[in-house]
Amino acid sequence: MDKKNVVISNRVAIGISACCMGCPVRYNGKGLDTLAAMGRERSDFKWCPVCPECMAGLGVPRDPIHLTGGDGAKVWTSEAEVKNRHGRLVTDDVKFGALSCLETLKRAGITAFVYMDGSPSCGVYRTTLKATKRGNPPGIFGSLLLSQGFFLIPAADMQSPLKWWDWRRRLLAFYWLKNLEISSKAELYEAWSKLKFLFQELDTQWARAKGRELAALDGAPEEVYIQAFKAEALELLRKPSTVKRITNSLWKNYAHYRKTAGKTVEGINSPDFHRNITTIAKELVK
Repeated sequence: MDKKNVVISNRVAIGISACCMGCPVRYNGKGLDTLAAMGRERSDFKWCPVCPECMAGLGVPRDPIHLTGGDGAKVWTSEAEVKNRHGRLVTDDVKFGALSCLETLKRAGITAFVYMDGSPSCGVYRTTLKATKRGNPPGIFGSLLLSQGFFLIPAADMQSPLKWWDWRRRLLAFYWLKNLEISSKAELYEAWSKLKFLFQELDTQWARAKGRELAALDGAPEEVYIQAFKAEALELLRKPSTVKRITNSLWKNYAHYRKTAGKTVEGINSPDFHRNITTIAKELVK
């Protein structure tokens, strides 16, 4: 295992709500290209667009649907239903469409998904686009992705340079760790050393406790311990950082570089220097 760098040689495949990739598959026949802001970086990944409502056979255009009696998770336990605007039950159709999309993602080896929040199908934290309401989140497909442990990215964040920078680095760390084979204490600790600074930024208390725990390991770790470690770490990587934590981490790493390399980089500011999100994003890629 390379002690310095994390190298991912293949393009990471990402699932995406088809309407977020510009496909005109929303109920009203419209779509939104949320990837446009990525520019050429878009080609660094392989994309797999899916639409549960289209796979349900509801067609385009179609009557909008909504959840009744509970959230998307309860649809799968038959405690809630899905109806269109005329009150027609489409529960079984939408469940079939969601399962078909999940099968497609699994066949492509995908574990990350860019979702359209506000959708009763793909939504995770909202299932309606009404300004003052959240609906019954998560949606039918959204709840399925949550239960399967997908790395979930809200499509709206793809258009923010700082938020996308944060999602991208955590996505790549998630993908690398999830696919990493670990069978010894040395390999476990080496994996930890590559990601520990990111872990410390996301949750300092957890990272310090986990670091002490790993240092105290006696002998080869059992498989159950390795899998538990990966599960905890992957769950942490799913959680966004904050502007404050990102700028503090940037300054900490820059101070270390300046001390060890004896060089300065123009344009990197301290955490207490006020600047906008775009400026911070530019500092991060210097």
